[in-house]
Amino acid sequence: MKKIGNTMDLLCGLDIGTTKIVTVIAEPVGDDDVRLLGIGCVPSRGLRRGVVINLEQTTEDIERAVAQAEEFAQTSVHSVWVGVAGEHVKSINSRGAIPISKLRGEPTGEVTQFDVDRVVEAARAVALPMDRRILHILPQEYVVDSERGIRAPVGMAGVRLEANVHIVTCAVSSAQNILTCCKRAGLTVNELVLEPLASAASVLSRDEMELGVALLDFGGGTTDLAVFHNGFIRHSAVIGYGGDYVTRDIAVGLRTPVDSAEKIKIEHGAAHMRAIGQTEFLEIPGVGGREPREMSRSMLVSIIAPRVEEILTLVRDELMRSRTMDYVGAGVVLSGGGASMPGMGEITEEIFTLPVRIGAPHDPAPGDGLGLGPKFATAVGLVRYAQRRTSGGELVNGNGRAWRMRTPGRVKEWLQGIF
Repeated sequence: MKKIGNTMDLLCGLDIGTTKIVTVIAEPVGDDDVRLLGIGCVPSRGLRRGVVINLEQTTEDIERAVAQAEEFAQTSVHSVWVGVAGEHVKSINSRGAIPISKLRGEPTGEVTQFDVDRVVEAARAVALPMDRRILHILPQEYVVDSERGIRAPVGMAGVRLEANVHIVTCAVSSAQNILTCCKRAGLTVNELVLEPLASAASVLSRDEMELGVALLDFGGGTTDLAVFHNGFIRHSAVIGYGGDYVTRDIAVGLRTPVDSAEKIKIEHGAAHMRAIGQTEFLEIPGVGGREPREMSRSMLVSIIAPRVEEILTLVRDELMRSRTMDYVGAGVVLSGGGASMPGMGEITEEIFTLPVRIGAPHDPAPGDGLGLGPKFATAVGLVRYAQRRTSGGELVNGNGRAWRMRTPGRVKEWLQGIF
């Protein structure tokens, strides 16, 4: 197998979802670029609502997705950054406070990195059940004496340092099962990453994160929510419903197998009547040797729309409950496979009465689009997140663009032909 560059420098994102497993292999280019080398995407058979229920099948699917990406990239990877989602993921906000270190006789001290580390440790001192583990401790703001909204307190003078942090936790067993599958597939896990946090790295701009935005990752088993404001994450939550519930509604409503219902949803589904023509029809496959039948597309929408509206209403209720609705000045960004369905933008605008856009990984270079849809937001975001973590940069770069990716011509041709 031909090696590309130094394999130690390669970044590999692994999105283990309920309906698909996606692998992205990339290499860093400077501090702000990521060069895409290959993508692997296979159906996921061993998860339910983001939780592993079959270790052998999940391990096999991970191996296939990684092998697919390795074959195309003509290289190999041995470590991955893995996305985590599911109902077992929970988050809380916490606050810590410490006296600032100072010299004897001095009325105030100067904040050092040691002080920052101490105050974050103080903020993380929350009681967690034995079956929970911490995924992330994400600073929201620092307070020096009475001065709030500080992002980088090192070097500031004061007496008391406080930190507000967002703590993301997950079930120990669920995390361990993911680690076990990766280990069996011959992979080392660098870090487990909250999926909407990774998606934010590929679809959100700095301006949106500053003004305030709600990122909705509409997946197969769950819908993940992350709220950003003033450049920091303010709230995250997992809604236990996703695209699979829409598929089941179609299967029941049209009396067709689940596999056929999923195909119908992908090819003909829409979440709002404004996204279809009133005279459009589709053919429903027969079951058990029965003849196929014809139905209007508007009838299909009448099955899909109520379930999508229910899920979005639950997300809106979560924003109201957490008192973060006022943070969402820039509106809502949709990502995940469900965001590709026609009419998702229209129905989301009606529910939230806010500006809505579909978030997909993109190359900002003119005329150099990759054609990657919203369902690849998490996988691409994982390599962008990894690049930021390894280079010590911010989640979103300073020029206001979520990321920039250079792609060899044959990679783009392959992507356009497959996806």
